[in-house]
Amino acid sequence: MNDTGVAAGPASGRTSRTHRFRGLAGTGFVATLAAMVATTLAAALARAVGVDFEIPDGGETIPLPGFAVVTGFFSVVGVVIAAALLRWSTRPAERFVWTAVSLTAISLVPPLISGADAAATTALLGLHLVPAAVMIPTLARSLRTRTD
Repeated sequence: MNDTGVAAGPASGRTSRTHRFRGLAGTGFVATLAAMVATTLAAALARAVGVDFEIPDGGETIPLPGFAVVTGFFSVVGVVIAAALLRWSTRPAERFVWTAVSLTAISLVPPLISGADAAATTALLGLHLVPAAVMIPTLARSLRTRTD
C-alpha cells in the first residue's frame, strides 16, 4: 500500500465557507447574548446608584428591557457586518475592527446631545461601550481564526 500523506478535504470551497459562516454566526449569537446581559446589568447597576434614564423630550424613562433589545438589535447588525466582511474582504478582522470602532464612536453622539443630566449622559456613554467591549474583540477574534 502506498500512503502519500494526502488527506481528503471538502469537495468544494462551499462546505468550508458554510462552516466559517456558521462558526461566526454561533460566536456572534453567544456574544450578542453576553452583550445584552452585560449591558442590562450595567444599566440596572446605574439605576441602583441613582441614575435616572429619563428622556428629556418625552419625559419617559428607558426601561431595563429596552437596553437589552437595543443592544441585541445592534449586536446582530454587527454580526451581519462581520459576515459580509468575511465574505467580501481579504482582511475581514482588520476591516471589522475599523468599522465597528467607527460606528461605536458615532453612537456616542446621541447621548451627548440628548439633553439628559450629567449622570445619565455618562451612564449612557458607558452603556454604549459595554457591548462594544464584548462584541468587537469577540467577532474580530472569530474573523481572524476563520481566515487563517
